[in-house]
Amino acid sequence: MSQPHPPQPAKLVIGVFTNDKHLLVPVMEALVKQFGDIDLLSPWIAFDYTRYYEREMGPDLVRRMMTFKPLIDQDALSSIKVATNAIEAECTINTRRNVNIDPGYMLRERFVLATGKNFTHRVYIGNHIYADLTLLYQKGAFQSLPWTYPDYKAPQVQSFLYQVRNKYIKDIIELES
Repeated sequence: MSQPHPPQPAKLVIGVFTNDKHLLVPVMEALVKQFGDIDLLSPWIAFDYTRYYEREMGPDLVRRMMTFKPLIDQDALSSIKVATNAIEAECTINTRRNVNIDPGYMLRERFVLATGKNFTHRVYIGNHIYADLTLLYQKGAFQSLPWTYPDYKAPQVQSFLYQVRNKYIKDIIELES
């Protein structure tokens, strides 16, 4: 029989994309108020892997990703997604979203995103939210899966995620010492 053990805390990673860079400031302020100080911030990255969001949000979408100093309990991901959905709603004008906020978490061995959309490979985690196993970390590199979004396979995004993973490992070592 396996003996349950508490899971390690995770590094909260939030990606925000928009076509109005000025919206990032109030969104980041709201995220900091909810989740604590930011400790890593990516450069602006073009979000041009799909046109899925253009109809609602317009063209020329760009993304920034960020992590937060406090580590989180893995089971908090569904409530974090609910909170980020509320921030998105505050930025909505005439039913048109102006920002998309994607929370997830980093562990040594995987990167997981939260979504409100069910699919065959997603696991329900509560609050009408599903966990999407997005990347595995094996043999010294991120490994994509058949369902990994194209932007998370991209070198610019993965470069930031390697920084996140390294910071997470430092955070865990500090926590354990």
